[in-house]
Amino acid sequence: MNRPVKRALISVSDKTGLVEFVGRLVAAGVEVVSSGGTAAAIRAADLPVIAVADVTGAPEMLGGRVKTLHPTIHGGILADHGKPDHQDDLRDQGIVPFELVVVNLYPFEATVAKAGVTPAEAIEKIDIGGPTLIRAAAKNHKWVAVVTSPDDYEEVAAAVEAGGLDDRLRERLAQSAFYRTAAYDAAIVGWFHRNEAMPDRLVLPLEKAADLRYGENPDQEAAIYRRRGGGGWWDQAQQLQGKAMSFNNYADTEGAWRLAGDMGTCGVAVIKHTNAAGAAIRATVSEAFAAAWACDPLAAFGGVVAANVEIDEPTAEAISEYFVEVVIAPSFSDEAIAAFATKPNVRVIIAPASQRSDLDLRRVENGMLAQEREPQPLAPDERWDEAWTVVSARKPSAEEKSDLAFSWVVSAHTKSNAIVVAANEAAVGVGAGDQSRVGAAQRAIAKAGDRSVGAVAASDAFFPFRDGVDALAAAGITAVIEPGGSMRDDEVIAAADEHDMALIFTNRRYFKH
Repeated sequence: MNRPVKRALISVSDKTGLVEFVGRLVAAGVEVVSSGGTAAAIRAADLPVIAVADVTGAPEMLGGRVKTLHPTIHGGILADHGKPDHQDDLRDQGIVPFELVVVNLYPFEATVAKAGVTPAEAIEKIDIGGPTLIRAAAKNHKWVAVVTSPDDYEEVAAAVEAGGLDDRLRERLAQSAFYRTAAYDAAIVGWFHRNEAMPDRLVLPLEKAADLRYGENPDQEAAIYRRRGGGGWWDQAQQLQGKAMSFNNYADTEGAWRLAGDMGTCGVAVIKHTNAAGAAIRATVSEAFAAAWACDPLAAFGGVVAANVEIDEPTAEAISEYFVEVVIAPSFSDEAIAAFATKPNVRVIIAPASQRSDLDLRRVENGMLAQEREPQPLAPDERWDEAWTVVSARKPSAEEKSDLAFSWVVSAHTKSNAIVVAANEAAVGVGAGDQSRVGAAQRAIAKAGDRSVGAVAASDAFFPFRDGVDALAAAGITAVIEPGGSMRDDEVIAAADEHDMALIFTNRRYFKH
């Protein structure tokens, strides 16, 4: 049912589009009530407006903290027009009802995002009257429409001009309103817990960014949601071509993009099912891609390619020879874009670097696991961490050190149990997600084949027994990097010395489940 709008209460912090919107309301015969800076902006545009104080008979007080918190205002918003007793109360108190409430809130989120904001400044931006008006109107949306964003001005103004807002629109606006106040309160809760790594209460306001083609399987519906106030790299990314992204595409691309970002200068990662099918650092991006793809071409089929430098035409042409789902990089040359155009189904994405500022969250039944994001396994462009400890009799060579550092980075991005065999700063064998560490080593060796001779290996967690080291040594691995910390570390070190292997402890585990 369409309900006409005769009277509107407007109080907005964000004045975007305000004057034009109010002008259309006034032209449609709507009486506008407002206060403070909103009323001043309306008057400055030579539009008629009634002051809230003239309606309530009470002046603004406490520096503007109290102005709309009055029965005359809230009675006009909350009255059920279908109940005779409500109408009697309005008449007895001389209250004129509202059919439209337009409110957006003090910019609390923007204020606390600024560097150096004081607690007093943050608290002053906690809106009280605004959320109260919004919730009142949203509760009574059968009779009152509520608008909380300038994005809705056009649709609402058009509806007013056409005779009124229908039930569907008023209900949608009410849904948005309750989400807005919930998200606002969540931001305040988050600010109060700002210095706690794992707060007692975690409220996450999420809003749908896009529907996805499907979930992990075609019969599952799926969507991607951003945290209010800012999404990740994917929310700022630009897709130049290709089909819409699916659940699996996002999961794999996230893994590829994070690995590429940790690899240092001119690195390429190839990811399949969130694990590395290949990774390499080279002097040019085309060389890096060729080396990364060569690790395991069978596993790479249908995967995601991520480069941490611009992709040029030779690289685009090389990638286009294979079936890949997604290619992501910080930029693409014009010639590269033209080359990918011959493969219109390939998703080509430009994205900013990923960050580690958010919590890593995972669902369990009726609950959530939360942890801090793992720190970078090695600072980009570094080839060694001086905090690492050489525990073997033999020290690693300079070439082994650079390969060990590279393999350690890749292993940190590979599902546990993980073993990564590398040579020449390129992965040549990856054993991922195995239930045993020796099993992961055997899988990595099998994939590497003869390339394991003279190569190095990384393990994302300690070796619980010497069998993993023995298996790597038998395949020709000359140096191993691992966290250490096993009760049998002495046996593992002894095994490395027996095989004349260099063994390095990083003293940090990188399990990835």
